[in-house]
Amino acid sequence: MPKRSLSCVLGAAALLATLTACGSTPRSAAQAPPARTTAPASGAPATTAAAAPAGDQAAAPAAAWAKWGLKPLPAAPAAPADKPVKLPATGPVPVFSEVPTTDKVVFITIDDGAEKDPKFVEMATDLKVPFSMFLTRDIVRSDYGYFKPLQALGNRIHNHSTGHPAMSGLTADRQKAEVCDAQSALTEQYGTAPLLFRPPYGDGAHSPGLNSAVRQCGPRAVVLWRESMQIHDMQYQSADKKLRPGDIILAHFRGPKDLKGETMTKMFGELLARIQEQGFSVGRLEDYIAAG
Repeated sequence: MPKRSLSCVLGAAALLATLTACGSTPRSAAQAPPARTTAPASGAPATTAAAAPAGDQAAAPAAAWAKWGLKPLPAAPAAPADKPVKLPATGPVPVFSEVPTTDKVVFITIDDGAEKDPKFVEMATDLKVPFSMFLTRDIVRSDYGYFKPLQALGNRIHNHSTGHPAMSGLTADRQKAEVCDAQSALTEQYGTAPLLFRPPYGDGAHSPGLNSAVRQCGPRAVVLWRESMQIHDMQYQSADKKLRPGDIILAHFRGPKDLKGETMTKMFGELLARIQEQGFSVGRLEDYIAAG
């Protein structure tokens, strides 16, 4: 298992050699994990009046958890005053897949926006578990409004490209368009510029070309992951298949078509159960990030 580090990997070879479909974990991430690198990440967004204590799943009554067939998660620790991920104001953007912390806390990120299940909004409202959304413009633009109630709970929206291509196969101009066009649309729709970027499949995350495109378009870091949620369980990059403090978990907005008949709420409930079984709480990623 690579040693956790605060150093940023900025110029390594492309992260992926072979890609899988968006609905599953990229093979490169699951089979050939990048070194655990950390970088600084963002200031937490101001939450709206609709948000309960931001991401305070402990505030959800036991009845709310029981409604979804779940046991309550441990209370998340208070957000650290000294943010462990500090994003530089200029220069190459860092690439990270976990947050340096000793707190027994992990972070959920949900990609693309393909499934727009109203029951998931109900679940998120009931349980108050925080997560970060990495949205793809061409996937969400048919219903930008679906994600606004989730945003109103305090869950921040980040950039996951315009059309979801493998970035390393694009010219420099196309890479820039994929990041910039999504950045503009998401900023206009949700009122806050995405702070973070996740390349589809994790592809090209460490390449200088993508780093340049991200830097020019506005996001301040590239975010990968340590585990990915499938239907009933997670794929782990660690050989012992265990969560570790600060791990970033990848999930997707998915429904029965892609989950072998399961719903988005069922998949998310399974994710929370796996986290609860290992004794972890869920924190808000942006609470651990400071922009320079």
